[in-house]
Amino acid sequence: MTSRTVGVEEEFLLANPETGQILSLAPRILRTAGDDLEGELTRQQLETGTEPRRDLAGVRAELVRLRRSAADSAAAEGAALLAVGTSPVPVTPVATTEDRYLRMMDHFGQTAREQLTCGCHVHVGVESRAEAIGALDRMRTWLPCLLAIAANSPFWQGEDTGYASYRTQVWDRWPSAGGTGAFGSETAYDALLDGLVGSGVVLDRAMIYFDARPSERYSTLELRVADVCLDLEDAVLVAALGRALVNTAAAAWDRGEPMDETRQELLRAARWRAARSGLGGGLVDPATGVPAPAGTVLGRLVAHVRPALEETGDLHLVTAGIERVLGRGTGADRQRAAGRQVGAPGVLRYAAEETLAGC
Repeated sequence: MTSRTVGVEEEFLLANPETGQILSLAPRILRTAGDDLEGELTRQQLETGTEPRRDLAGVRAELVRLRRSAADSAAAEGAALLAVGTSPVPVTPVATTEDRYLRMMDHFGQTAREQLTCGCHVHVGVESRAEAIGALDRMRTWLPCLLAIAANSPFWQGEDTGYASYRTQVWDRWPSAGGTGAFGSETAYDALLDGLVGSGVVLDRAMIYFDARPSERYSTLELRVADVCLDLEDAVLVAALGRALVNTAAAAWDRGEPMDETRQELLRAARWRAARSGLGGGLVDPATGVPAPAGTVLGRLVAHVRPALEETGDLHLVTAGIERVLGRGTGADRQRAAGRQVGAPGVLRYAAEETLAGC
């Protein structure tokens, strides 16, 4: 089994927890920050990305370093860093003044203007695009589990949405977002992308926002389904499970096992269920297509990828991580609990503290 590399990209909001404002300071921060930070669609966001590593201890160390570095750079401009999928308080997004982002604002209208969401993207190394497609075709039904674990966006414009991951609902407004059907081959995948770009609906291949996709920049399968995690330990857990899923699915592809034929419509329903309740209710079991307690479904996920976890030495990290998140709750659960105690503006202070906990 290949010891695949893992890299993690995290997106963050910038805020003043004392005034309860989301701040448009990214351009100023980026002017003086090093290569660790990048901009995003809005001026209220920063993005970091780890180097690819084969050991999860190294991934964790990189996440700690990058969160600390980003927080220090933000603090120098009077802002705090928030690892939340959506803003807990009302905010008007302010677009970054780059040509491509401005084109997106013009082309997609309100969908683009309201996109102030933060995700966590896990890049898992692959040998080829063909392997990436083969793995995706055999693992896509498990992706809602990663979404449920990482769910961290219960608020929208200061209101509790009732969702654990409302970021997912907002993100799905893009015409190229969400889960995918099975492709069967690299040729079929590329034909689909050519068709999407050729339709004029999406601007380019960089706007292919599937929950998982072969990266256009790296030799990786990029898993994009997760909210940014409030707790960096949850980000490490998602990275570990993501790599195990790719390892398991790529091995099945290499053995010539058939791809999963689950209809995209059913996958969309399972994904909605994960976004709605996170780990606080049932998840759709990929093996049966019917609801089961979240702990049961996650147990089946671990059983599914156990050989891969044992091969990489990540089994204990994953089992302990799942026990932790089931017992303590997701980021969404914890944001809601803080909101009940101190109100939505107080969630900013809580999130700023939790973003750097363990750093």
